[in-house]
Amino acid sequence: MLWQKGRSSDNVEEASGSGGGGLGIGRIHLGLGGTIIAIIIAMIFPSTRGIIFGLLTGSGGMTGAGNTPAQTAPVDKSDPQVQFVSKILGSTEDVWTADFQQMGKQYIDPKLVLFHGQVATACGGASAAVGPFYCPGDKRVYLDLDFFQELATRFHSNSDFARAYVVAHEVGHHVQDQLGIMDTEQQLAQRGEPMKGANGLSVRLELQADCFAGVWANKSQQQLQWLQEGDIDSALNAASQIGDDTLQQEVRGTVVPDSFTHGTSAERVKWFKTGFQSGDINACDTFHAQTL
Repeated sequence: MLWQKGRSSDNVEEASGSGGGGLGIGRIHLGLGGTIIAIIIAMIFPSTRGIIFGLLTGSGGMTGAGNTPAQTAPVDKSDPQVQFVSKILGSTEDVWTADFQQMGKQYIDPKLVLFHGQVATACGGASAAVGPFYCPGDKRVYLDLDFFQELATRFHSNSDFARAYVVAHEVGHHVQDQLGIMDTEQQLAQRGEPMKGANGLSVRLELQADCFAGVWANKSQQQLQWLQEGDIDSALNAASQIGDDTLQQEVRGTVVPDSFTHGTSAERVKWFKTGFQSGDINACDTFHAQTL
């Protein structure tokens, strides 16, 4: 991936401290990166599997510390990883600004906060174990850059585009937030629609974020011509490794569809491809899809 061709975003910050106690507003949305980090920890430290399974099923993931966004400071722009994240975020800004304009809407850029170890958010406190995530409470994407090293060493996915896909998926949650999809999801949940399960609201939300990442990949390629041979395959390979079925089989030795929160490996691949092949956000309506 020729990521240097992109425009750098000014919306990348670094967390400089942690906040106080209290319950957060909204829930952390684990994405591609979050599920990978969670499964890595569960495999290395079996005693954490109960907690990690809670993360994967949506019943855990936040500590009691932190109910306000982290204090931030300027990033080190000389750091290649910071440069990479800034370029990818800049591309998502360009793609979604143009897409929203076509819909007669205004896209508000999210902030992307880099942190190390732990961070306070409006959704509660979180540790690096959660992996990259989006917090609707403060409209920020959170990323511990050490995650990229884990992605390379544990899952042998050292592709630039696989890393870009992680960022694009989390930004996809911000797009959902901007379009009111997250609010609709919560309203449906309040009416009794199940959050978990193979056809649950959480699965549909995550698969849609995968699809939105595919739309971004399509549009960014049109704008920059920066993808190279094998880039899409690397993203599809990453997606295929972090489906609920694959992760549960590795952690528990069994697959429990009733506890799915992100979709199967095949579904995650399918919806990313749907977004990439169509380049159309309207093709990503997972909430009305009869078959995921």
